[in-house]
Amino acid sequence: MAGARTGTAERGGRRMSRGGAIALAVVLAVVGLPLLKGLLGSFERTGGGEVAVVRNGGFFDDNKIRQVVDPASSRTWTGWWSKIHRYPAQQRFYTITAKAGDSDQRNVDVVTVPSSDGVNMGIEGVLYFTLNLDHDALRKFDDKFGTRKFRGPDGKSHFAWEGDEGWSAFLHQIVRPVIDNDLRTQINSFRCAELVSSCALVQNTGTTAAKRPNTGLPQAQSNNANIAKVQTAINTSLATDLENTLGGKFLTNLHFNLVRVTLPARVQEAVDRAQAAFAQVSEAQAKVASAQAEAQANKARQDGYNKCPTCARIEELKALPQGITVYAPGNPNGSLYGTGRR
Repeated sequence: MAGARTGTAERGGRRMSRGGAIALAVVLAVVGLPLLKGLLGSFERTGGGEVAVVRNGGFFDDNKIRQVVDPASSRTWTGWWSKIHRYPAQQRFYTITAKAGDSDQRNVDVVTVPSSDGVNMGIEGVLYFTLNLDHDALRKFDDKFGTRKFRGPDGKSHFAWEGDEGWSAFLHQIVRPVIDNDLRTQINSFRCAELVSSCALVQNTGTTAAKRPNTGLPQAQSNNANIAKVQTAINTSLATDLENTLGGKFLTNLHFNLVRVTLPARVQEAVDRAQAAFAQVSEAQAKVASAQAEAQANKARQDGYNKCPTCARIEELKALPQGITVYAPGNPNGSLYGTGRR
């Protein structure tokens, strides 16, 4: 009996030891794996073109900013289960263009604004800028714009730190309206012909045809200086307007390059027709000038022949075909006799 009780106790002990091992394994899996994952994920580093804002994310932590990791960093301890917000650290650009594949809007994108004389003009350009990498500025930027989503050109919402899609969504919803407003303000201070010289071809400038040059073309003016003025004004106003709109100097090294100014399709067609008409006028004037010159030359030659009849006879002989041996201008049957050879 004693032996039987001993064997039963041993088997029960072995079952309890197996159960304890299983329970311990479960505890380790539930607790240990998250701890291991949190430990391994608590070291981060940044690439050369990005900067990271780190927010607390532990079970008992708040969600405040913990630190900022500069570009091209080594492996850095960022704390247990922290959240990493990565932003571009290099110069970036925002493109407004009619070329769908090159536009940040991913379609044909032209800002249409009126000139001071009421002509809608299409503006294409590129804004170059850099995110302010000062740590205090980055902390404020992440507090204001890294904690909410923005709707992008694709209609989807993204955080600003969610890759290129998120950054484009931020630019589309926050920065683009400021660009449009500045372009509208600056372009509205110039007349159409001051930015696109061919616009003078289809506008009533108040100059009659009699006052225009002999070419028949209206006075067109160089617009390079005016375009440079627009760029300078936009660069100055954008820096101020973006700082006021964003609530801080978060974007630096701003430079807007005005690439192209276009006219509406119907206006451009009218310009093309006017240019073709002026080309025909110029061609007709050239023909008239050529005929006048030819008439003056003929008159000068005739005056010379009148003063020197012998000279006229010499020129007449020079004009005879080769092979003529007899010249009889008074013969009624003909004045030219050849050699007889064919």
